[in-house]
Amino acid sequence: MRPCPQPGSVSRRSGRENHEQARRCQEMAHSDETDTLEKTLEGYKEKVAPVTKGTLTWDKDLIFVGRTQRGYEIDFDARVEWGCMPTESLLLSLAGCMGIDMVSFLQRMKCKLEGLKIDIEGERNPTPPQYFKTIRMTVHLTGEGITEKKVQRAISLSHEKYCSVYHTLRQDLKVFVDYRINEER
Repeated sequence: MRPCPQPGSVSRRSGRENHEQARRCQEMAHSDETDTLEKTLEGYKEKVAPVTKGTLTWDKDLIFVGRTQRGYEIDFDARVEWGCMPTESLLLSLAGCMGIDMVSFLQRMKCKLEGLKIDIEGERNPTPPQYFKTIRMTVHLTGEGITEKKVQRAISLSHEKYCSVYHTLRQDLKVFVDYRINEER
């Protein structure tokens, strides 16, 4: 196999040969980036505390205030007048955990992210216990150097290994993730 040409170099090969060579070089570069990702993930989330604590205090009616061990407060409300429902915060926790992983992984794969937004919805069992049966996420990404292969790898790593929230949920929960890269608004 011929070496990849340097940027700005002139080739005497046909257009088809140049196209094939460029495609192979691009695939090698993507492969190298995902291999490099594996090496940079050594120690990822190693500093996560083995125990996480919080306190939930009843305020009034069906309103509660949650406080994290670091002092952040979250209002919970079953009637959704003063805060979010616990099930909403669960969905957002899953999206947040996956989003943190994805940004970290994509940046390590040399993507220049300008934006990442995750739309998430959950379908619940109609009768008690009304657990989530299915969760669907759509990840919207904008930036440079973002490829399907990189996004799929980031989703896969988060889903299979690193997303603590996902791995805390029911074993029979079905989670579907779709994505849109640099879509027109």
